[in-house]
Amino acid sequence: MQIRLFIKPGCPWCDEAIDWLNSHNIPFTALNVTRDAAARAEMLELTGQTKAPSIDVDGEILADFGADELEAWWKKKKFALP
Repeated sequence: MQIRLFIKPGCPWCDEAIDWLNSHNIPFTALNVTRDAAARAEMLELTGQTKAPSIDVDGEILADFGADELEAWWKKKKFALP
């Protein structure tokens, strides 16, 4: 499972998403869209927006969410928890 989390430093929703993934021992790659123009462009292409956090799990996309929405989406998609 490949998980990429598009974030903006200082974003409280991004911090919540990171905390949720870490609390479930889910490995992910964080992409800072404020420092990485390629990551920002890819997030825009994948989501159609510039809001963070956005997550890509094996091609499944969730954009502009809080931790509660991430957890509900994760369960709806039936992604495994380690």
